[in-house]
Amino acid sequence: MLSRTADNLFWLARYVERAENTARIVDAANRLAAMPIAYAGESNEWESAVAATGTLGLFKSLGREPTAENVVDFLALSPENPSSIRSCLERARVNARTVRTALTGEMWEAINGAWLGLRDFDRLAGDRLKLNAFLTYVKEASLRFDGSAYRTMLRNDAFFFSGLGSFIERADNTARILDVKYHLLLPEHESVGGGLDFFQWSSILRSVSANTAYHWVYRESVKPWLVADLLVLNEQLPRSLSACYARICEFLDELSLAYGRQGPAQRVARSTRNRLQNATLDEVFQGGLHEFLTELIGENTRLGQAITDQYLA
Repeated sequence: MLSRTADNLFWLARYVERAENTARIVDAANRLAAMPIAYAGESNEWESAVAATGTLGLFKSLGREPTAENVVDFLALSPENPSSIRSCLERARVNARTVRTALTGEMWEAINGAWLGLRDFDRLAGDRLKLNAFLTYVKEASLRFDGSAYRTMLRNDAFFFSGLGSFIERADNTARILDVKYHLLLPEHESVGGGLDFFQWSSILRSVSANTAYHWVYRESVKPWLVADLLVLNEQLPRSLSACYARICEFLDELSLAYGRQGPAQRVARSTRNRLQNATLDEVFQGGLHEFLTELIGENTRLGQAITDQYLA
């Protein structure tokens, strides 16, 4: 496969995943904003939403205040934000059109339809029903694309590069959501385990579709350390860091067989997966969850660069 084709497939999947992740983050912030202050607290959930996407610096550079209207526009529709939902779906469609012959008909229809459907949504802030419909639409569009890829693609290098893009983006998002929770969502005067803490951690679980899974696994009320265990170390959860790296290593091993050699990408991925497999919850919290997640985000970024250097450049 041409490196240019592999690069388009890799980033096509990343942009679709990023659009869905951003929709989930906005949905979580919107849920918290709708709660009474006694439950949601006085923290700025909209600022935390921007921080979770890794675009807080850009948002502040534009001189905007972190209000609901400004954040929804910035994360959902703004052309000034390259990671907004609209920008992601537009870039995904450009990548898909470039490698149209490498996609199945169902995949192209899913991404092209997702882009065309955005015409029905313009101004969202201030209209809760329209915002909810938009977020649902984006999440369902991503699921259609993932489902069509899983059900219709040959298990060859095109499928593996697409899968790498999805799971690298997903791992980055999960780590950022957890990290932001510890720094922005919980006000300093609130105690861990309080009522505010419960609702905020529940919103985090809903943002990654893990609320039901949490109760199946732990069968008790929401506790921060158990949420961290589920989202970081539990390989049964598809969005956990451990699960993402299990799939990343699997796809990279398949590529090494297809191309007859291994390289830095395989070594970096395997090192990170071994670290996740050997970590315990006590060790993670003793060393600091923020520090652990920051290192993983850095490792994930290095892996993306290693994949680019090895296969996509």
